[in-house]
Amino acid sequence: MTGLSFAALLLTGMPVAFVLIGATLVFMAVSGHLQLLDAVPQIAFGSVENFDLLAIPLFVLLGEIMNESGLTRRIIIAVRVWLTRLPHNLVVVNLISNLALAAIMGSATAQMAVMSRVVVPEMEKDGYKREYAAALTAAAGLLGPIIPPSMIFIIFGVIAQVSIADMFVAGIVPGMVLFVLLLGLAFWQAGRNHSGGNHDASIPLRDRFAATVPGLATMAIPLVIVGGISFGIFTPTESAAIAIVVALVFGGLVFRELPLSSLPRIVDRTVTNSAVVLFLILAAKIFGWVLTFNQVPQSVADFIVTLTENPTVFLLLIVVFLSIVGMFLDGIAALIILTPILLPVATTHYGIDPILFGVVMGLTLVTGLLTPPVGTGLYIAAALSDVPILRLSKLLVPYVLATLAVILMVIFLPWMVRPF
Repeated sequence: MTGLSFAALLLTGMPVAFVLIGATLVFMAVSGHLQLLDAVPQIAFGSVENFDLLAIPLFVLLGEIMNESGLTRRIIIAVRVWLTRLPHNLVVVNLISNLALAAIMGSATAQMAVMSRVVVPEMEKDGYKREYAAALTAAAGLLGPIIPPSMIFIIFGVIAQVSIADMFVAGIVPGMVLFVLLLGLAFWQAGRNHSGGNHDASIPLRDRFAATVPGLATMAIPLVIVGGISFGIFTPTESAAIAIVVALVFGGLVFRELPLSSLPRIVDRTVTNSAVVLFLILAAKIFGWVLTFNQVPQSVADFIVTLTENPTVFLLLIVVFLSIVGMFLDGIAALIILTPILLPVATTHYGIDPILFGVVMGLTLVTGLLTPPVGTGLYIAAALSDVPILRLSKLLVPYVLATLAVILMVIFLPWMVRPF
């Protein structure tokens, strides 16, 4: 009954958080367990009473400050001035800039939106087909949830009660492998999608250094985040707070492009976006608690065990299942709903490392951002680049396959998530 009410409410187009709460109430009413309502406030409060969740609004705030102060644009400029003599230099600029931003934003949709507005017009001006530029930019946005910091890894770490710092480190090697694969695919497709635009190879050395210094200063922010977490200097939450201070200093005092008048607007967007995510976590925690009461995880475990006893086959089945789920449900929502159901099966029955399982879940659900019919990243890139959805979906197929290849590498080469 819980599953049917969930599916019915989801088909109405209701926001996922309200679908979860509605399905929970339907189960309580139909099953006659209305006494469970007494525990709902405690479950709800406990779901967000977690210090690690503070990293979510902090990283959202950091991304807003970076965008508002023009720091993201400085990274792009700094990369481009040194690659003007390289064939298809804007392709490399696109991917390297996305790699740098991935270590700041942690959100694929935000990254796709920023880069679609900034890089796609520049690539079109340089002679690239708009649809190719849009597809490359959307695919490069997948680096956002993989390279630390990652909102998906933060949420998984909180739900699974594993170290968020370990989750961040686990995403470094798969993220770099994906970067290399995307770069190879982009160069392979670049020739047929380029009409031979002009390349400015005559930038004076003085101007190059003048553009590089602000970019290098901005790059201190991801270095603070990734380096501090990797070497155990501070926690992910502390790294976000320190990075915000660095961004405010550079944006407001050094480059003077972050006026005080913009801070209320930044805070307003941060509060709104963070509230959406945290309310979703709260609703999913209540829903998961009801599923546990209804013994759904145990039923799922019993069913999967009948299919295979092999951990590798189990992970491959999970990838297929999550790939289908990701086509219809937002990645974060799916992660919150399914982790309490699938993780106990993976760790208890199959002995799979929870860090490895979290990376596989995160990578697979992230791919759903680019797959119809509900791919959020697909719609963002199409809308901001003015490219038809069907055309963009076709161009994204090789990049989606590259992401699936990385997932298979993680499954068969588990050392990738424990590189240090």
